[in-house]
Amino acid sequence: MEPKRVVVKVGTNVLTNKDNRILGPILRELVRQISVLYERDIMVILVSSGSAIAGKEVLGDTRIKDPSVRRQVYSSVGQPRMMRHYYSIFHDYGMRCGQVLATKRDFDPGPHRENMINCYEGLLAEGVIPIANEDDATSLTMSMFSDNDELASLVAELLDADSLIILSDTDGLYTGHPDDDDSVKLSEVKGDQDVEKYVQASEKKEGEGRGGMESKLKIAKGTAKKNIPTYIADGKRHNVIVDILDGKDIGTKFIH
Repeated sequence: MEPKRVVVKVGTNVLTNKDNRILGPILRELVRQISVLYERDIMVILVSSGSAIAGKEVLGDTRIKDPSVRRQVYSSVGQPRMMRHYYSIFHDYGMRCGQVLATKRDFDPGPHRENMINCYEGLLAEGVIPIANEDDATSLTMSMFSDNDELASLVAELLDADSLIILSDTDGLYTGHPDDDDSVKLSEVKGDQDVEKYVQASEKKEGEGRGGMESKLKIAKGTAKKNIPTYIADGKRHNVIVDILDGKDIGTKFIH
């Protein structure tokens, strides 16, 4: 039997604290879980945000007025920083990782798509954990992914993954605001169940990531429709990925 494949997307809000600093212990806990699964022959493809924030940490406020150029510059400086963090932690666990940066056109049918599949398959065959992100430095604004949730869904489909896990700063989908006493977490959402009414509007500042719960919901439902069970769960929860794959009732599961 072939090893299982899981795409795990980790958002900027999971990787940072309230001062928008990258959290080393969170990265380490992520990698620890990936190493546990690796020993079970489950390969994780990691879709990691955080490059814009990591770049902003270095550069601070810039003189660049144009927001899309500013994002390109932050990401360009931040991406190697993120990879250095990951490289060193994976190395501590006796593992290797590789970087796969994609733009939206890479997923269009044709040579770009075939080329990317070959790259992922090559890394996985060698036991190397692929770390994917949007190539923000060269992506055209008009053809960007709406956010890394969309990228993760496309990667899951591309590689015929067994599941997609979207790690967020909330423990799944609630029937109201997660902090309200009368809100209940939904354990499972099936098909076209109308759950959009539960979603709160998202307010995010620059560099904090583009995807709110509304986009996560759309992506989770769309991915589940392709017969890839999708989970939204709290990325700061200890052992969250392993627990989900062990069938524990964590987060919200979306199925077709």
